[in-house]
Amino acid sequence: MSKVILFFKNLFNKQVSVDSSISNAPVTIPRSEHSISRKQVSHNALKVLYRLHDAGFSAYLVGGCVRDLLLGREPKDFDVVTNAKPEEVHQLFRSALLIGRRFRLVHVRFSGEIIEVATFRQGGFVQDEDEHRNEHGMLVRDNQYGTLNDDVIRRDFTVNSLYYNIADFSVVDFMGGMQDLQAGVLRIIGDPLTRFREDPVRILRAIRFAAKLSFSIEPATAAAIPQTAGLLAHVSPARLFDEVIKLLSGGYGQETFALLRHQNLLKYLFPLTEAVLQEPTMHHEVDRFLMLMLRNTDERIAQDKGVNPAFMFAAMLWHPRQKLALQLLEDGLVPVVAHEQAGNQVINQQVKHIAIPRRFTNTAREIWQMQFQLEKRKPHRAIALVYMHRFRAGYDFLLLRAEVEPHLTEIATWWTAFHDADDETRQEMVKALMKPKKRRRRSKGKKTSQSADVVQSAPE
Repeated sequence: MSKVILFFKNLFNKQVSVDSSISNAPVTIPRSEHSISRKQVSHNALKVLYRLHDAGFSAYLVGGCVRDLLLGREPKDFDVVTNAKPEEVHQLFRSALLIGRRFRLVHVRFSGEIIEVATFRQGGFVQDEDEHRNEHGMLVRDNQYGTLNDDVIRRDFTVNSLYYNIADFSVVDFMGGMQDLQAGVLRIIGDPLTRFREDPVRILRAIRFAAKLSFSIEPATAAAIPQTAGLLAHVSPARLFDEVIKLLSGGYGQETFALLRHQNLLKYLFPLTEAVLQEPTMHHEVDRFLMLMLRNTDERIAQDKGVNPAFMFAAMLWHPRQKLALQLLEDGLVPVVAHEQAGNQVINQQVKHIAIPRRFTNTAREIWQMQFQLEKRKPHRAIALVYMHRFRAGYDFLLLRAEVEPHLTEIATWWTAFHDADDETRQEMVKALMKPKKRRRRSKGKKTSQSADVVQSAPE
């Protein structure tokens, strides 16, 4: 947690001296003056670049791969831009696949890797905003092919607008991206208000890159976020789902989550979660629970282990579900009905904001349901539970809960021992559960207290 707080302070307190006037006159940085080596570039990406170049076309690496190479990081993928039309690219590669309707791209497929090739696009800044605004105030326009000079203007941030030219191995910088990269500054290209209105998802991209790169957000860019954040409510839930996956499973989930909350953006993605975070009686537990989940996720990604989006969604919605279940129990519903209705209602409200696929919501429900079975530790069910398909996810979720709910520590410890034990030891542990527990003698005049955690009442 201290790392997140330190990151957060540095993000907004960092002092930078960067000239805010960025020219479109390109600066060519020769190979001798930058750190990118072809040894760092994917062999398949080089093959695409060279074939385009040999066919007489311009060919560049662009975007995040160039940025990451310059920062000494290993790029996740390599994107290529060219002046060749999609059909011309398709003719050069037998494994190429044309995709897209509004704007066509080419996916050149190799074993285990896809290199995306795009033709230079126009997409300059809108001159008359009123003529290009939809009913929600978002700016819209069509994509058209263009030149390299056109293409750079439609990029989002200066550090993502650097081009690596395969013709002479130079880096071409139109927007002062190299300067911002060296200063650790995330600056949107053009007028921030216009660019965020044009595509509000750029707000989330700003958050993601700032967290991933530990960059400060340039003041004018940061100031435009709260003024345009409301437009996120009009972005399609399907597109927001894609962005949320990138935000939370990019390896920097803790920093990203903290930044989303600071910028008051979580309410557009997880409004029910933001609501429980605002409650004084729940804030500390919910915040710690989610930060632990994100820390564990970040650690798994750093170790090249897989992460299950369903687990993350189950965690994000757990406390809203529990709060609603308690209300339904107080209204007189029996536990099995209250918990089922709470889960369904929370998910139904959530998918209006983020279109979580059913395969993930179904798994989240299974994780939630297993919590009650794990808590009860019924002797006749214990062994069968260990062999259930979702046991590991449910067990990991229980361990996560035990970190913030001390009354679950004993149960979580028992399941850890049971999971690791051999068959004979498991049988002995089950027998021990069958032994009747001694009842404490009550003092006269004292009433039997109810369960301290009525929300955890398990549906049968």
